[in-house]
Amino acid sequence: MEGPYIRIEETGAVIPLSGTVTTIGRGGAVDVRLGDPSVSRLHAEIVRHGPYAYVADLGLSRNGTRVNGRLVARRVLEDGDVLSFGAARCRIGGIPKEDIAAEVELRRSASPELTRRELDVLTSLCRPALSDEAFVAPATAREIATDLVVTEAAVKQHLLRLYQKFRIPEGANRRVRLANEVVALGLVRPLPPTGRPEPQPGLRPPADRPETVTSRPETVTSRPDRQAS
Repeated sequence: MEGPYIRIEETGAVIPLSGTVTTIGRGGAVDVRLGDPSVSRLHAEIVRHGPYAYVADLGLSRNGTRVNGRLVARRVLEDGDVLSFGAARCRIGGIPKEDIAAEVELRRSASPELTRRELDVLTSLCRPALSDEAFVAPATAREIATDLVVTEAAVKQHLLRLYQKFRIPEGANRRVRLANEVVALGLVRPLPPTGRPEPQPGLRPPADRPETVTSRPETVTSRPDRQAS
């Protein structure tokens, strides 16, 4: 088979990555359908960009996405990489090795490796700003702690590590700058307006917020912090 493809290890089925975006999940409308119950209805997507292909976890799955056993949010793929969506395993093929050069490492480094808990914190941080109702400020540390049912101190520790990973310098609106960077990298996305996949355990929809802004959807808008990040 010419061009990139994905092979489902359980069935041996080979599906070409012919489009720009290939969706993966358990739902009936995805391009690559995986029947394992650990897979969310809309779990991840593989995006082709020139000679490259990368996998992006959509942040809506319970069990995450792994490349060669490592949990990722977004990762450039190489020929032979093993992808795990929950417990379902697939393998990528057909990516010319000669086209994967030093630029791949630059693309890999653009999005730092994150733990599942760090992804949960980022999802909760950006959830208000990506809600269907209005684009508002990202969640505070207290709101994230309530969302994830953890202590506020634990959330602040996670945020400090995330500031370092994304190289967000100290200063005003640090949470907003982190949220903007996360959204720009495509690590967190708004929930679909209908037919939404099941939410992650422990996460709840954002509370109604009175403040709204009219900025572009792709940009998180700042407002005075209600508490320190």
